[in-house]
Order: sequence, then C-alpha cells, then structure tokens
Amino acid sequence: MRQLPIMESTETLPVLVVDDQAPFRMDGFAVVGEATDGEEAVAMAAELHPALVLMDINMPGMNGVEATRRIVASVPDAVVILCSTYTPQDLPPDASTSGALTYVNKEEFGPSELKRIWAERDTIEFLPTPSA
Repeated sequence: MRQLPIMESTETLPVLVVDDQAPFRMDGFAVVGEATDGEEAVAMAAELHPALVLMDINMPGMNGVEATRRIVASVPDAVVILCSTYTPQDLPPDASTSGALTYVNKEEFGPSELKRIWAERDTIEFLPTPSA
C-alpha cells in the first residue's frame, strides 16, 4: 500500500474530479484528471491512481455509487468522497456501502472542508453525526 501525503501546505494531493457540472471543480488542488461520468472515472482512476477522488453521484450512464464501488476495488489506495446536492436522507441506499469515505453536500464543500476530511480520513464516519 502506498503512503499517502499528510497534506502539508507545500504538498499537492493528486485528485480525480468526477462531475458532469463544471462549476463543482475548484482550484487549489493538483487535479490529475477530470471525468464527466462513471465509466470514464473508473478508466481514469485505473490509469492515474489518484490519492483522492471527488465523485458526483447523479451522472449520465454509470452513477457515482457504482463507479466508487469499482474504483475502490481496482485502486484500493484511492480515497473517494461522494459529493452531490442530496440531503443525507435522500442519498441512494447503497451510497454508504459503496466504499466511499464520506458524503458531503456540494453546498458545504470547499477547500477547507476537503482539507479537514483529508486530515481526519482515518477516523471519519460516512455520515458524521450532526453536532448538538
């Protein structure tokens, strides 16, 4: 198993962004590939071996849940974060068993949230319990 970066300020993290909507893509990370559907994501992950995959759920063709399942099977070191506009209650039932590390609503997602998730990746829950 390869050693993944801790995310020091001088390091870049190789990221594969999978989304059919361009506004979700963001600057500040070493984007090594971009895919617009699940089939393309699976192929690119196998080729690029990214440390992190930011995966939309609802896309044409293979959805993000199935693509995540295939990516973690073929690239076990890849960390997948599901991102979409679903509320946690509306997530597809198999999202939590797809092999993704966690789910983040796109409205809450940004560079600081990504850094927080990466730093806590060894202890984070798929859907963290809301704080009281």
